[in-house]
Amino acid sequence: MNVDLWLVSFTLTVWIAVGFAGQLLFSARFIVQWVLSERKGRSYIPMAFWYFSIAGGMTLLAYAIHRQDPVFIVGQAFGLIIYLRNLTLIFRERSRASEG
Repeated sequence: MNVDLWLVSFTLTVWIAVGFAGQLLFSARFIVQWVLSERKGRSYIPMAFWYFSIAGGMTLLAYAIHRQDPVFIVGQAFGLIIYLRNLTLIFRERSRASEG
């Protein structure tokens, strides 16, 4: 019984760490955007913003699935679609610029 209790406790701790890691990644996007905007003296969204958005969103989606929270799952899933779409548009624009 003690081993089972330890395993449950350990598993919960790992998932809480995953949730916090996802939140940290997701929050880092704002810090990166803020710092680089301050350096440029204007509003600026760097590529790192989108990468942090995807990494944080995927991690939080895994956490939401583990928690079986449909509101959290839908929110993170749709966010990921938007972040990936934005990266697609950015890469497409860059590809066109390099061709022409």
